[in-house]
Amino acid sequence: MDKIFNRDHPDVAKRATWENGWPREGDGSDPAAGAHSMRVRNLHKAFGNSAVMKGLSLDFVDEAITTILGPSGTGKSVLIKHLVGLLEPDDGEVIVFGQDIWGINENERYELRKKFGVLFQDGALFGSMNIYDNVAFPLRKHTDKSEDEIEDIVMSHIKEVGLEGAVTKYPAELSGGMRKRAGFARALVMKPQVVLFDEPDSGLDPVRTSLLCDLILDIHREHGGTYLVVTHDIQSARKVSDYVGVLWKGQVVHYGEASSAFESTDPFVRQFLSGASAGPLGMD
Repeated sequence: MDKIFNRDHPDVAKRATWENGWPREGDGSDPAAGAHSMRVRNLHKAFGNSAVMKGLSLDFVDEAITTILGPSGTGKSVLIKHLVGLLEPDDGEVIVFGQDIWGINENERYELRKKFGVLFQDGALFGSMNIYDNVAFPLRKHTDKSEDEIEDIVMSHIKEVGLEGAVTKYPAELSGGMRKRAGFARALVMKPQVVLFDEPDSGLDPVRTSLLCDLILDIHREHGGTYLVVTHDIQSARKVSDYVGVLWKGQVVHYGEASSAFESTDPFVRQFLSGASAGPLGMD
């Protein structure tokens, strides 16, 4: 899978340099190389007696699509909630745009969250609003733009995701794939620097999953940005990823360029990516 950084967007970063399997800062020859707006350091999180994160550390490369893979219940969605400041770690640091988000106050965290767009599993649309109003909601809440300005922005993104014929429809009238596309449009209207996708392929058939992956690639190519896709769907990861991280039992067992994941000789990584029943991944 030799497609790493084949984007033609002018702001896309060059490949990071690697040391011991981890990305590090560039050597200064290219200030974009190896740049990381999101870092997680020694993250620990437990819910009651269940430890979900056990010293997890990751650097997410800017202007790339990183996919986080792992079995169900391994903490992928919990990681997203830490990155946007919805969960506070028991220990460790979550550093976003150079700031430890739990070293600042709630108002400052609120401002940081405006730099994120999030596509939730089911789209998380408001059932009482039509698609236009759902997509317009962040602009009305967080900006003082006029309705004419909002209309231009909203319709531009609705057209990007192919829903211009559904602007007056309500979420209950849409298919699962259409709701996800509407959620994607809403995630983009604030021009976020980071877009997080929480199981975007959940509940979709293979064809619609592939179409959604194409849409993610097309919009990233058009707008750039740092995308983090959390999923357990191997085909989606193969299609969209520049980088792949694999989580298991609250730790990172692999992180690197996408091709290195799919060529890995690590027994767990090979078993998970191949879907084999025999291997170190048990039934617990």
